[in-house]
This record gives sequence, C-alpha cells and structure tokens, in this order.
Amino acid sequence: MASIPMDTDIPPLVQQLQVQVKFVTRHPDIAVPTAPILVPSNLKRYGLSQIINHLLDTATPVPFDFLTGGAFLRTSLDAHLQSNGLSAESVITLEYVRAVVPPKFQAAFQHDDWVSSVSTAVFDGDNTLTRILSGSYDGIARVWNLSGQVLAEAPGHNSAIKSVKWLDNGAQFVTSSMDRTLHLWSYSDDAIVPVAEFLGHKATVENIAVHSASHRILSASADSTVGLWSTQSSECPAAPTDILPPKPKKRKTTSSPAVVAATAAPRYGPLGLLSGHSSPVSAVTFDPKDPTVAYSVSWDHTIRTWDLPTQALVDTRTTQHPILSVCVLPGLSLLACGSSARHITLHDPRASASTVATSTLRGHTNAVVALCADGQSEWQMASAGHDGTVRVWDVRAAGSGSMFTIKREGGEVVTGREKVFDVEWSRIGIVSGGSDKRVQINETPRAGEESVVVEKL
Repeated sequence: MASIPMDTDIPPLVQQLQVQVKFVTRHPDIAVPTAPILVPSNLKRYGLSQIINHLLDTATPVPFDFLTGGAFLRTSLDAHLQSNGLSAESVITLEYVRAVVPPKFQAAFQHDDWVSSVSTAVFDGDNTLTRILSGSYDGIARVWNLSGQVLAEAPGHNSAIKSVKWLDNGAQFVTSSMDRTLHLWSYSDDAIVPVAEFLGHKATVENIAVHSASHRILSASADSTVGLWSTQSSECPAAPTDILPPKPKKRKTTSSPAVVAATAAPRYGPLGLLSGHSSPVSAVTFDPKDPTVAYSVSWDHTIRTWDLPTQALVDTRTTQHPILSVCVLPGLSLLACGSSARHITLHDPRASASTVATSTLRGHTNAVVALCADGQSEWQMASAGHDGTVRVWDVRAAGSGSMFTIKREGGEVVTGREKVFDVEWSRIGIVSGGSDKRVQINETPRAGEESVVVEKL
C-alpha cells in the first residue's frame, strides 16, 4: 500500500489514523495513478488538493474539488467515514476536478426599466472585443461594450421585450416581445438596422432560440405554440394579414448611441407554428448536436421534442410541475429544466430513457426562470430565479446544492423583492439581468487562468 512521502510540501503527517483513498478523474490531462494510497484521515479539500498537486508535480498549485457519493466533500475524510457509517479500513474513492473560482462581481449597467434578457457576442478571434445585448421592459434592445457604454439602441417593439439572442456571432440579433412579434436586426460598426419583422403568434413571445448555420429561429409563445422562422427572406412566407401588432408607442431613447433607421422592415410569417402544448410555452432550445431537433417546455408540465423538417411532435414527457426554462447539457445528452416549484430537474430526452427525471437540483427559493450551460464544462450550468439570485451548479453533485450563489449588487435592490429574469454563462463570465434594472457581470476565471474580461478601446 502506497503512502504520501514525508518530505513533500503537504502538512506534516503526525501520528494519527490513516485511510485508503483512490483518486479518479474524468480529465486525462490531470490523471494520477488510481492505486489506493494512505492519507491522514483529518485531511479536507485543501490537504487533498496538495496531494494531487504533489502527484502531478505541478509548478503552480491548482485547487481541486472532490466528489464522493454524488456530493462535494466539504468535511474531513474522518467525518465522511463517520457520517456514512464506514470503517477506517474502507477504500474511499474520490473524483477530483479543477475547482471553480467563486464568481467575482465585475460590473453592472443601469437601465431605465427591468432587464428581461441578455446575450453576449465576441467579435474577434482572441476573445477580447465583446458586446452585450440586453432587452428591457421599456421595449428597447441595447448593445453595450464592457465599459458600460450604450453603443446602439433598437427601439422597434411596441411593448416589453422578453428575449434577445445574437446571431452570426454578432452580425445580427433577434428580439421578441409582449407585442407578439419577433424582430431581426443587423448590427455593424455600432449601428443597428431593422431587417425583418415576424408575425404569426397571437400572444407574448416569451423566449427565442437561434441556430445561425441553419438560419433558423425558434420561439415560445403564450399562445401555446412553438414558432419556426427563417432569417433568409427568400424562405419566408408572407406575413398573415389577420394578425397585426399593436399600434406603436412613442418611446424615449438615449441621445448618445446610434438608433435604428426610421424605415419599416419587411414583414414575414412563420415557416410553421407547432401545436401540441395546452398551456403557454415558456422556453425553447435547439439540440446542439442536431439542429433539426428542438425541445420546448410549458406551463402544461410537459417537455416536448420536435422534428423540425417535418414539424412533427415526436415525444412528450410529463413532469410534476410547470416548467419555465430549459437548456441542453450537450456533453451529457441531458435537458436541464427549471420549474415553478423552485427546483431544476435533469431529463434524458432520448426515447430509450427509462425515467422521466434523472436527478433534481434544489436551492432556489422561488421559480427558476432561466438556465444556461457553461460552455467550458459539460457538468456546470447557471440558473436565474425569481428569488433574486443566480446559482452555479455542478450536476455531478446533485446532493450538494448549488456551488455558488450570486446576489444582485447595487441598483434598486430590495431584499426579497428583486427577481433575476435571464442569465448567460459566456467567456466573459456570468451575465444576468433582472428587476433591479441592471445587467450584472460576474467574472468566473478558471483555476489557474487569468480573466478574459478585456476590452479593446
């Protein structure tokens, strides 16, 4: 049986109980031998991290997290043995991962009204020129730089904006609104030009998803349908003549940024309105591995899978509670669904799945209205809730609760009343918007990495 040498940088191993530990990881670049070794039973996360760094012979120490039994290890090994009724002769298997650095408040941008949606885009190859798109209840979409300047505004909707998404890595973006329409915009050199207006829904368009390569947009509407749209005018049918948006309202805009041209954009109809839900559709998403497949969730307690080329409903899963948000964890082939019951459930959408939900994440104290996967980790995601918080999760540790809780900072924050409406986890960090009328950025550098929040001015 191996043990850690006494002459390492690990704290001296005094005469005390030792236990056998087997270290495993899913990341080949940080793998160590899996044979059990003897370590002091009083070690916690810090001491265990020192052991892994010693075995890897790292030049700069890297902090690690350790999982056992579906939860993060937050006690000593001895306390873990006692709480699980294990003897000191047991072999403890610990899965280790690079620790996520606690999110750090970076900046916040003030709006005139509630911020309903956020989206980020990177405009060059070295990830240093970034634009943040925000949608607000004042009906205006705004483009910001990371210095907090409004570079352009798009005041084209007649009511509150509910969802915004960048297309083509920042060349275009889409907005949806309580006025029942979607708008497509062109963005270049900090100027916005209206491209198209999409009509067809009979109620608020709550959420949108985009897939640039296939020129497709999905929309979730309170009229219980899922809309399928094209960004290419040659594919678009004419707008239905029996559905017109409300009359325009005069809206105040900031004088400094460029605003949209006064000319009206052409109007188009949907490629299809997918029927099947019996209550408002709250969110939609493309399958990132197959853009011909879409998922929608609804207040009717269901998750539905759609084949987009045929516009056919191919699968329906019924849950216990209304579902308000959805995102795909592509590396795991799982759907994360946020509910009105304050929790997040993980679902396997494949037809061969034997259960409706694989696990449940608990921690929010109000409805979970937005979810976003971490693009750099298949296991992590962020959620936004009407409890005024954003929470960071690792789905390997469903029993541990959220890893971190991000609260609103500054602005019109009244504890217990604020709500977060949307969240996106991008290269610049976790970006969120809410009823405090602010876009908030929390930086999330990886262990051993420098921040990527840099702006070229």
